[in-house]
Amino acid sequence: MELINQIIFYISAKVEAFISATSYLGVVLLMAIESFNIPLPSEIILTFTGYLVAKGEMNFHLASLAGAVGCVVGSLPSYWIGYYGGRNFLCKHGKWLLITPHDLDSAEKWVAKYGDLTFFICRMLPVVRTFISLPAGVLKARFWPFTIYTFIGSWIWSYGLVWVGVKFGENKELFSHYWHQFDALIIAVCFILGCVYVYKHVQHFREGQKVCETLPVETPAAVGATQPE
Repeated sequence: MELINQIIFYISAKVEAFISATSYLGVVLLMAIESFNIPLPSEIILTFTGYLVAKGEMNFHLASLAGAVGCVVGSLPSYWIGYYGGRNFLCKHGKWLLITPHDLDSAEKWVAKYGDLTFFICRMLPVVRTFISLPAGVLKARFWPFTIYTFIGSWIWSYGLVWVGVKFGENKELFSHYWHQFDALIIAVCFILGCVYVYKHVQHFREGQKVCETLPVETPAAVGATQPE
């Protein structure tokens, strides 16, 4: 566990150093990467941003805004890739983006039930928020509602995590005390949850491949308009 602690400390230190050097632009860049289907956890990015807010190096409101802007910046290319690539692109390349046909089916059910509000809700859910943009494009979600809901949901998410980081910075010694008491348990739980996620993801991908084999070369839009609005 000591090695894992050292790795976590190293990554955390690098993230903090990067944000310290690049300020709000760095937050935008890191959040854009996270929203472009790359699992760079916003939980790490924004809580360390909040820690810098607590140290007086950044502004709370501007830091949260930077997080939301970065999320939109990273989401748009992913949306357009899905929009023009369609289901066949997802079937062919989705495994490299950690998105399966099962994920698309789940997104389609959410959209059918909640409409555009789906993208607002998903932006406030861990893991799901990172990968929702590509399915939104594949499903031909309306562009402006998607963008607006992405921004608002991400802004709320950013405010929450930055606030957590601020509280951590204000009570660093207390949090450090509890972390050292339960670090092994926390890491073990995270590892188990990660293994379960990977297992289910691989299982869903294999199931989805059978569906992909039956798709025609071109698949019509599932929901929404034929052109972004």
